[in-house]
Amino acid sequence: MTNWLVKTFIRDAGNGEDPAVRQRYGLLSGIVGILLNLCLSAGKFLAGVLTGSIAVTRVASNTPSAAGSSVVTLAGFHMAAKKADDDHPFGHGRIEYLSGLVVAVAILLVGLELVKSSLEKILAPEAVSFSWLSVGILLASILVKLWMAAFNKDLSRRIGSAATATDSLSDVVATSAVLLSTLVGRFSGLRIDGWVGILVAAFILRAGWGAAKDTLDPLLGQSPDPSLVQGVQETVLSHPEITGIHDLVIHDYGPGRSMMSLHAEVPMDADVLEVHDIIDNVERELKEKFHTEAVIHMDPIATHDPAVNAMRGQVAGLVREIDPAITIHDFRMTAGPDHQNLIFDTVVPYQCALTDEEVKAAIAQKAGELEGGPYFTVVSIDRAYAEMPEP
Repeated sequence: MTNWLVKTFIRDAGNGEDPAVRQRYGLLSGIVGILLNLCLSAGKFLAGVLTGSIAVTRVASNTPSAAGSSVVTLAGFHMAAKKADDDHPFGHGRIEYLSGLVVAVAILLVGLELVKSSLEKILAPEAVSFSWLSVGILLASILVKLWMAAFNKDLSRRIGSAATATDSLSDVVATSAVLLSTLVGRFSGLRIDGWVGILVAAFILRAGWGAAKDTLDPLLGQSPDPSLVQGVQETVLSHPEITGIHDLVIHDYGPGRSMMSLHAEVPMDADVLEVHDIIDNVERELKEKFHTEAVIHMDPIATHDPAVNAMRGQVAGLVREIDPAITIHDFRMTAGPDHQNLIFDTVVPYQCALTDEEVKAAIAQKAGELEGGPYFTVVSIDRAYAEMPEP
C-alpha cells in the first residue's frame, strides 16, 4: 500500500533530499494522517461513551490532536520547501525541524493531561462499562495505527523525518493499554483504568521527549554524521596534491540544505594557481556528491623537509600521549637565537577533561624532553567540530 501511494502521488520519489519532493512526502503523510485520525476519533469517542472509561475517552481526545499534528506536519513541509530569498539566503528548511518540535510538544501536552485525568480516576475510581463494540473499535484502531506507524516510518526512512511515526506509535501503545484495562475490568472486576492511564501517560511523555530531542538536536547544532565526515575526508584526500584535512565544519540548514567549510593542507612549494584550480574542483565534487556547498581554505605546509617531517611525527606522538584523540596540524619550525620554535595548531575533542591551558602546559613539558632542544612550543587550541577518522 505504501509503495503504491508513493508511486501514485509523489513524483521523483527517490530524490528525498529535494525540497519539492520532501514537500510532496509531507503532503501525502499529512492528508493520510488527517483522514484516518478523524475517522478513528469518532470510533474511539463512541467506545469511550459506551464504556465510561476515562482512558478510552482520553485516547479518543488524543486522536484529533494527532490529526492536528498531521496538519502541522503538512504545513511545515510546505513552508520548508520555500526557496531561498534575500532574508533567508540558506532557505527555509529548518521550518521542518520546528514543525516536528510543535508535534513533539503536542505529544507532551497530551501526556501531561492524561496524568492529571488518571490521578483523578485513581482517587475516585468508577466502574467501567463493557461493550464488545468498544473492544472491536479499539482493536480496529490499533490495527489502523500500526499501519500508520509503518507508513510514516517508511516515509521517514526515505526523507529522514520521524515525528509523525512517533505520534502513531504512541497512540498504538495508548490504545492497547486501554483495551487491556477494559478486558481486565470485565473479567476480573479490577478497576485499573486510572493506573493504566498513568502507564500510558508515561509512554506518551517518553515518546514526546524523544521526538523533541530529535528535532532540537539539529536546531541546536549537532555533530555531523560520522559517515558523512569520513566520505568528505576520503573525497578530499583522493586528490594527491592535498596532504591533509582539518577544521571541518558542517552547518545544517534543514534536510538537504547544508554548507561545509574545511582546511586542506597543500605543499608550500606547489604552484598556487594549480593548487587553487584543484581546490575549486574538490569544492564542485563535494557539492555534487554530498549536495552541500563547500568552502575550502588552503594551508601551505612543508612536505619535503626531512627535519620538519620527523619533528612533526614526534610532536604528533607526544600529544597523543596526553589524549589519544588529540591531533595537530599546520606544523612549522622556526629557529631562534638559542632554541627552536615549534608552531602548530592542536585539535582537542570536547570530551577531553583538560582545559586549553592545561593542554598547552602538558605539550610544552613533553616538548622540553625532546632531544636536540631546547624547543619552545607556540600552540593554538582548536576544538573538534567533527571527529575526523584516521586517514
